Amino acid sequence: MMVPLDDRRRPLKAVIGFISAMITLVSAFALLGNADAMPPGAGHEASVYLLGNWPAPFGIVLVADRLSALMLTLTSILILATLVFSVARWHSAGPHFHPLLQFLLVGLNGVFLTGDLFNLFVFFEVTLAASYGLVLHGSGSLRVKAGLHYIAVNLAASSLFLIGVSLIYGATGTLNMADLAARTPAVDASDRMLLEAGAAILGIAFLTKAGIWPLCFWLPGTYSVVAPPVAAIFSIMTKVGIYVILRLWLMVFGIDAGVSAQLGGSWLLIAGIATVAFGCIGVLASQDLARLASFNVLISSGTLLAVIALGNSAVTGGALYYLVISTLAVSALFLLIELIERGRIAGADVLAVTAEALGDEEDDEEVEPVGIAIPAMMAILGVGFAACALLLAGLPPLAGFIAKFLMLHAMFLPSPNEAGGGADATTWVLLAVLLISGLAVMIAMMRAGIRVFWVPLESTVPTVRFLEMVPIAALLFLLVALTVEAGPVSRFMQTTAESLHAPRGYVTDVLSAPRVQPATTEAGP
Repeated sequence: MMVPLDDRRRPLKAVIGFISAMITLVSAFALLGNADAMPPGAGHEASVYLLGNWPAPFGIVLVADRLSALMLTLTSILILATLVFSVARWHSAGPHFHPLLQFLLVGLNGVFLTGDLFNLFVFFEVTLAASYGLVLHGSGSLRVKAGLHYIAVNLAASSLFLIGVSLIYGATGTLNMADLAARTPAVDASDRMLLEAGAAILGIAFLTKAGIWPLCFWLPGTYSVVAPPVAAIFSIMTKVGIYVILRLWLMVFGIDAGVSAQLGGSWLLIAGIATVAFGCIGVLASQDLARLASFNVLISSGTLLAVIALGNSAVTGGALYYLVISTLAVSALFLLIELIERGRIAGADVLAVTAEALGDEEDDEEVEPVGIAIPAMMAILGVGFAACALLLAGLPPLAGFIAKFLMLHAMFLPSPNEAGGGADATTWVLLAVLLISGLAVMIAMMRAGIRVFWVPLESTVPTVRFLEMVPIAALLFLLVALTVEAGPVSRFMQTTAESLHAPRGYVTDVLSAPRVQPATTEAGP
């Protein structure tokens, strides 16, 4: 509906986009409630839709289990927050913002719902195609440079994706994830190396997207220069790689995968720790607030990958809680930074309508600011910034502390039936990594807060519209709600993790999903 509309009709596009995002959010909550209502361990853990009524594994299937519904809900929330924030100014900084945002939503929804690898690739490419346009939104030489780098890296990752999928199909004869999990233990020894090579190449593609070290150098430079609403929604893009690792690694190479069980787990652990270390160095070295937020994305990804590599369902449950908290907090931080920077940098409050974006060559042309200068605004922004700092550093009393506590507590619990339980050397290393990363984030955020809010040099009160504060307040309120309701939320995450580590219910639901029977009519007399 948006594509044929002239780009000058942005308000109409924004209304259409808002209605679409609201419908998606309601649908995601419905799927989340449906998944939560399924009793764990009862053999029915996923809702399956057979496209074209073709049975799995021969046709395309869409599968909604607890993890899929969780990621859909998280995506819908961030899309809605991004859309509302951008309506104030940023959607006019370049063409086709609203259609690109909807295409991104299509791709992300498809990635989280698809049940086979080929359509995972299709939706992955839809997501990337939309993100290429969004990276360049607002124009400017820095965005063009970062965009070209971003496109080159992701095209290479897409090529690796195809190569990996081809090798896996050649070894197993299927691309359906559930069927792949069922066939992997029976793969011949002569084909197992081909299967593992394909899985490793596929893993590299998605670990690149997740921002794992040393494949993460593109991320800070890109996320720090894109339009702030785009950076906010891009915080979920790195979680696409995390999602695929969680889904495929635990399902296909779990405890039932024979000699391929826990394939690459040690490398995943080491690379995750290295990513956290690189992110810590980055946040401590960052003088720019946007780069500071970008390196927080890397710390989040590295933490998740490291703890997931333990293969412990209790630790994974805490990691899922941390995934939600860190994603929402980083998104709120990106939006806050845009408002904070307006008061610190001359002309920053009109970045959305820069001379370059409008094709105006005069640098000294004065642009009338938009919004009202509220004296208390810096105090409001400071409270939001402090809340994001507490969440990302993992300090009490907010949910970031609860998420890290859940992961650390699970690491030290004895788990004789699972890997990663009990206090071994790996546990102590991860304890040190989580604590040091929290300390680094706290120091970096505190230093940035003092520089911005306590010693404002040549700064003015930023002009902020009401619509720009609504999504930030909503995200922070949601984070507070997740803190208050940490008990039921953590139980849901734990149930989700247990189903991921024991995927037999998922496999059975997909492979035994019934076809819709044609309607029968009674014969006439």
